[in-house]
Amino acid sequence: MPAPDDLTEHRDNPGDDIWVHGRPEARPIEVTDYDPDWPARYEVLAARIRAALGERVLELQHIGSTSVPGLPAKPIIDVDLTVADPADEPAYLPVLEAAGFVLVIREPSWHEHRALKHADPNTNLHVFGPGCPEVTRQRLFRDWLIEHPDDLARYRDAKLRAAAETTTSGGIVTDYNRHKEPVIREIYDKIFREQGLL
Repeated sequence: MPAPDDLTEHRDNPGDDIWVHGRPEARPIEVTDYDPDWPARYEVLAARIRAALGERVLELQHIGSTSVPGLPAKPIIDVDLTVADPADEPAYLPVLEAAGFVLVIREPSWHEHRALKHADPNTNLHVFGPGCPEVTRQRLFRDWLIEHPDDLARYRDAKLRAAAETTTSGGIVTDYNRHKEPVIREIYDKIFREQGLL
């Protein structure tokens, strides 16, 4: 597990131009009821990623709202992939592109994060390196929501509000995420206190 200070630090991206192919166009944010087929779609993706990368996959996990039973979500499967060095794109990117993934975000200043899209099933593949605190945070958040229905309900309501506000204002997904952030941080603080990290 990462050091407590790294894990509990709320560090924002400093405003880099992260979009590989330009900023996406504004479109309505669609949040749908939980689909029990989402875990099976993740398994299809996991098999595809492992077939492409083999031993270069150090860790793979289903994260985000589609990994939490009963939680409404954008119908996009979020996957965390850990590789030896996300900055070494030639080591993993060409084979993922051959498997149908497209690099859309490059964030060297935020844990060397890379994000790729896949169309079928609709996917966000997040690439991080070993010991990345964000990977641990996402797993803790997912497991907490599964085990704490009151916070699941709070987060559900925050997601629905954020989707409506972002769609009304003509924003994009990063605006949607920013609208949800206060509730996310409150839940993280509860998680960290429960873990004895604060």
